[in-house]
Amino acid sequence: MAPHDGLTELEQLVMLSAIRLGDDAYAAEVRRDLGRAADRKVSAATVHVTLVRLERNGLLDSWETNPEPVRGGRSRRCFRPTREGVEALRRSRAVMDRMWDRVRGHPRLREA
Repeated sequence: MAPHDGLTELEQLVMLSAIRLGDDAYAAEVRRDLGRAADRKVSAATVHVTLVRLERNGLLDSWETNPEPVRGGRSRRCFRPTREGVEALRRSRAVMDRMWDRVRGHPRLREA
């Protein structure tokens, strides 16, 4: 992604979840984490597509784990942010912080 390209809210949440989960950041666990931490219900397909898109854009790396040590155990595809991904997150946060700073104290934000 070019430096001016922004991350969507979902992309930011997925990447933040991947950072928090560390080596356990695979699609099903990211989905659970979004439900717990962000109170977001997101389909498995949406999480998977988002992870793959972020990887394709160079913002995540992935690797396959060894199969689970049970009969028929499957391997998992885990994800971690790249340096570029972390920088994209920082840029996205900086944009939002600037926008929030510009509306600080605005009467509409005081409405209940």
